[in-house]
Amino acid sequence: MLIPCPHCGPRDSREFTYGGDATLQRPDPDGADDKAWCDYIYARANPMGPHEELWHHAQGCRAWIVVTRDTLTHEITGARPTARWQDPSTDSDKKEAAE
Repeated sequence: MLIPCPHCGPRDSREFTYGGDATLQRPDPDGADDKAWCDYIYARANPMGPHEELWHHAQGCRAWIVVTRDTLTHEITGARPTARWQDPSTDSDKKEAAE
């Protein structure tokens, strides 16, 4: 399986470490109850079809990326840097659109 690293180009999946579900939202540390934290830490869906996942390019640029992969076919349809490494102009565009 080739993963299209946005920094290094297509690379073998053996260069990467799987980091989990990229759609999880961390609960508010000040307001979340024990159930919310338990669900965040332990409860996982088993999605069928396209899904966003975190991958770490451990043997390459060492960046974390978000990969869109079909869990049935393993087809990868895209990859992008995590929000921390995206172009700052795209972040401000998102902020303006949200306002």
